[in-house]
This record gives sequence, C-alpha cells and structure tokens, in this order.
Amino acid sequence: MTAYAIAKLRDAAPHPEIADYIERLPGTFAPYGGRFLVHVTPHEVKEGTWPGGVVMIGFPGIVEARTWWDSPAYQEIAPLRSRHIEGDIILVEGVPENYDPAVTVAKMRAATAGGE
Repeated sequence: MTAYAIAKLRDAAPHPEIADYIERLPGTFAPYGGRFLVHVTPHEVKEGTWPGGVVMIGFPGIVEARTWWDSPAYQEIAPLRSRHIEGDIILVEGVPENYDPAVTVAKMRAATAGGE
C-alpha cells in the first residue's frame, strides 16, 4: 500500500545549505522507491491558514518510507534543512485500492448507537 512523507514547511530565507539539501534529497529516497509528488508548488488554501510550502514524497509502502527517514543518507542531510526551515513532517500510509468509506461510517454508527 502506498505511503507518503508529507511536509508542511514554513517560509525561510534562501540559504546555501537548503540548496545542498534539495540537491541531495532525491538520492536519499531513490533506493526506497520514493519520488516527489509535490515539491513546494503553489497551493490554494480553502479553509484555515497554511503559510509556507508543501512537499509530498510517495513510497511503495510505509516500511520504505520509515526506512528512508531513518537511513544514514537522509539523517546526514536532514540538518541542512532543519537548521533553516521549521516545519511539520509526517509519514502516512494510504488507503487500499478497494477502500470503501462506507465501512468506516458503519463502524462509527455502530460505536455511537444508543449514545445520542
């Protein structure tokens, strides 16, 4: 099942270390089947606020995403970003191809039955 690394990054002033990080980043996730899906492209806020940029990397599965994050290659370059850009980063597993939200709704309704 596909998994994603999603980063919501605050705006930051340009810095040579950030450029180095961006240059080296694809090489760190390539061995784990990762690829950019979104890379600080313009986004449209529909609710709330979302300053900064969005980065999304797709992986074949959550194991690959976790292994990439923990890899020596990524951990070596992570400070190049974190010293200059604050952000929130998550790893999240996608839903299966045959996902049906009606199953989730049925479970919610069953859990709340009689509690209204």
